[in-house]
Amino acid sequence: MRDEQVIAAISTPFGQGGIAVIRLSGRGSAQVVDRVFRGRSPLSSSPPWTMRHGHLVDPRGNPIDEVLAVHFKAPKSYTGEDSAEVHCHGGPLVAQMCLEALISAGARLAERGEFTRRAVINRRMDLSAASAVMALVSGQSPKAVEAAMGSLSGATRRAMEELMRDLTRACSHLEATLDMPEDEIPPLDWERLREDLSRIARGIRDLHQRGLAGMALSQGVQVTLVGRPNVGKSSLLNSLSRQARAIVTPIPGTTRDVVEAAVIHRGVPIKLLDTAGIRDSNDPIEALGVKLARETMLTADLRVLVLDGSSPPHREDLELLGSLDMPAAAALNKADLGTDPSWDQVLRDARVPNVTLSALSGKGVEELKDLMVRSICSNPAVDGAVTMFRHQLDALSRAAEALDGALSSPYLDATAQLALEAQRHLASALGLDPTEEVLEAVFRNFCVGK
Repeated sequence: MRDEQVIAAISTPFGQGGIAVIRLSGRGSAQVVDRVFRGRSPLSSSPPWTMRHGHLVDPRGNPIDEVLAVHFKAPKSYTGEDSAEVHCHGGPLVAQMCLEALISAGARLAERGEFTRRAVINRRMDLSAASAVMALVSGQSPKAVEAAMGSLSGATRRAMEELMRDLTRACSHLEATLDMPEDEIPPLDWERLREDLSRIARGIRDLHQRGLAGMALSQGVQVTLVGRPNVGKSSLLNSLSRQARAIVTPIPGTTRDVVEAAVIHRGVPIKLLDTAGIRDSNDPIEALGVKLARETMLTADLRVLVLDGSSPPHREDLELLGSLDMPAAAALNKADLGTDPSWDQVLRDARVPNVTLSALSGKGVEELKDLMVRSICSNPAVDGAVTMFRHQLDALSRAAEALDGALSSPYLDATAQLALEAQRHLASALGLDPTEEVLEAVFRNFCVGK
């Protein structure tokens, strides 16, 4: 059931600024503003989409601020509902006082993402466009903004809709073959059907990869540098970030806590985490650092194992190589001192993407950055990236898996059932009739004013 109550929130960032914008949405938004707005004429009787000058007053009629106000008529508004905005001066106190006056006039404080949520419910935008709004607000690079604008313009939705049309056509033919007498429908061209389902599966996977790239652009990639002590993790962090973020000494166990640095490479924000050298230690503080390093490995988007390539493989190196969760990569450091030949076979056996480099000279560091981005995104330049919510990415992945099952099944009824399952997952990715649970998960990380 749709909530008809007027909601209000400050949509501009907290802090001092030239102006602050208070947004309202819901039937009667302009009338709520009129209860505390004093201008030449009531806002509700003014033409929509036209700014009006006046003052906002408190419940006792005392002026709070000189403001501009405007209202929008459904469905031509951000939320698809009647809505309004009040533009006041940008001090945090005066903006809060204006918001409180509007709440006292009959509005309620909006919840996180409630404006965008109402826009989705009212069909003003789909989930992909909603994710683009969030990405635009939090975008950390020009590539992230570019990907968000592509989804906001409807390109992602159109790509999904085309896949949905093709899949629906295939499902309809399958169902008709199963349900109708043989003499009333054309015979099923099994090879053509397999080609169609394979093409749709490839399209879904491509969209999924582009969505992963978009998520990396908007949220950044967390990369943890791990390895035993004195292999050059801190030096590599400094070289990757081009600044002295970590203390570098020849003394093993210098790094005790997690040291962070941020870089942007090929449009992808990368958060680098330098961790304590992993080894058995009787020092309780160093042991805590090692414990934290292992925990950080588990939560990282990518684990980069730093190895001392100038020395033969150590037992702890081999243990770490064998325990790495993917995606992972290896950085064979200290190439300026020469590389021990035994590493070639070790890295081949481990089947971990690797780069030979020197954190001291910088040789191979850019190649490692490329590998980091490539390990998360299918294209190191992340061209064609689109923004999606995690829910949509999961739904696309399940749709592709269902189509794989449909293609591998020798039974027509199983193929039809799995193709219908893929269709349901694709519909979920499109946001067709989203459940309350999905909407709650999608919008819980939005800011209040969005």
